[in-house]
Amino acid sequence: MTIAALETSALVDPRFHATDGPHAVWRRLREDDPVHWHEPGQYPGFWSLTRYDDIRAVSMDAGTFSSARGILLRPSAQGEDIGGGRTLALTDPPRHKALRALVSDWFTTRSVRDLEEFMRGAVRDVVARALERRECDFVTDIAARLPLYVICRLMGVPPAEQELLFSLTRQAFAAGAPEARSAAHQQIMQYFIELMYRRMDEPADDLVSALVSGTVDGELLTEEEILLNCDNLLVGGTENVRLAVSSGMSAFLDHPGAWEAVRADRELLPGAVEEVLRWTSSATHLLRTATRSVVLHDREIREGDRVVLWIPSANRDERVFDQPDRFDVARRSNRHLALGIGEHFCLGGMLARVEMRLMFDELLDSVRRVERTGPPVPVESIV
Repeated sequence: MTIAALETSALVDPRFHATDGPHAVWRRLREDDPVHWHEPGQYPGFWSLTRYDDIRAVSMDAGTFSSARGILLRPSAQGEDIGGGRTLALTDPPRHKALRALVSDWFTTRSVRDLEEFMRGAVRDVVARALERRECDFVTDIAARLPLYVICRLMGVPPAEQELLFSLTRQAFAAGAPEARSAAHQQIMQYFIELMYRRMDEPADDLVSALVSGTVDGELLTEEEILLNCDNLLVGGTENVRLAVSSGMSAFLDHPGAWEAVRADRELLPGAVEEVLRWTSSATHLLRTATRSVVLHDREIREGDRVVLWIPSANRDERVFDQPDRFDVARRSNRHLALGIGEHFCLGGMLARVEMRLMFDELLDSVRRVERTGPPVPVESIV
């Protein structure tokens, strides 16, 4: 199929995102139609933005492009996101800043540095267990474990209960039957209901306690707001790193020269982490809703219109990145948007970078050669 024949409507087909097809569509849209209207169907109608500068500008303008009505495309039949206006991800200033302030101390430079010894030990244990078996599921046995252990520690989940959450998050946030995913997600919420009540009785130095006791505009959060924000933190703290590390290892396997270059010169590792983030762009899209009419590239985006920011497209924009379709661990000036920008810049961005650096560092130290035992299975998802 030629690029010209590809239908932009395929961008809302999860199966299409398990192929390289979206990059061909995004490339054509960047060139010919950077503000493209998608007619309503299973999903509401929306504008697609594909150029880096446009996506950056919209991300920086929370006053015009709101997050409060949802940040992900949802089928029309599902209605509005219940977290709208109530969670870190689905609020605008000033409430967003107030919510962020409740938990931001756990993600500062000092806090991340204090966690580094714990993270390094966890990585060594995870990799050592995988090496004992000689063959493993890299996503499940390595990439998913460190971020889960870290966010559990921050949220005050006792070590004895972490394997339960690990099992549930695998079912809830990975590919699988919608019914099974929903059931697992409900069990996660039930777990946090119980942990929330524990922290009401016995506060501790953790994120759940901060949400339980913290106030916004002088008022405590409701129980539903606490639970929705627990879910928000769990997903944000696990999924980005899991996807970036696993897709990053896949990229290294496709480009063995890059892996050997970082092994030979470990000073390349921080830049390699940034290139993995750009290359994988684990958040496929973000949604915003226009709060007023605005014209962009001669297209009128009206108040109430949905605007989708395709992050992988921004991170492959030829106007910003030299040879954007090249995986280059020595890339300079890597101003990717994989972790967002503006009001909603990833709260755990610094933590994610350190987790990734420690993970790849340990693998480079411990593993002489990594080989695939079978073809990778991409996730069918537009998220």
